[in-house]
Amino acid sequence: MTRVWEWNRPVTVREVLEDLQKERSIAYTTVMTVLDNLHQKGWVRREAEGRAYRYEAVSTRAAYAAALMNEAWSASDNPAAALVAFFGMMSPEQRQALRDAVRMVEVDEPADGAEHQAQQVQEAAPAEEDRAQAAPRTAGEAGPAEGDEPGANATGKGR
Repeated sequence: MTRVWEWNRPVTVREVLEDLQKERSIAYTTVMTVLDNLHQKGWVRREAEGRAYRYEAVSTRAAYAAALMNEAWSASDNPAAALVAFFGMMSPEQRQALRDAVRMVEVDEPADGAEHQAQQVQEAAPAEEDRAQAAPRTAGEAGPAEGDEPGANATGKGR
């Protein structure tokens, strides 16, 4: 996934292979298998181009990282304590990035607060039945399965 994110455009197996071969020896079929697995898990979409495919990331690296952080934070029995511990692990540069991000989010939020915003979202959202009928999902639209890490192999190490 790192290579697909770095290219930031649809890539072929050959392009990823040539990029990886600058650092180590790797087989074409290995790269093809990994990209196919990522496609099956919903991490990349692909489009046929002649006899090959072009692969493109379904989400950004930032969105993936945000989802991981949200999942970890949501799993905590004490979210506030988890955040304090997480902040304690951050470098000064990371803390500054966090401050900048919080300022950006605060600018986007209405002054009335989260309760008013939640009420607006609830009023604007169609009933569950309507959503299901209006936008049925297909297997190709599904996102990554819970617990899947892009590029992870049997040892749990990413590619």
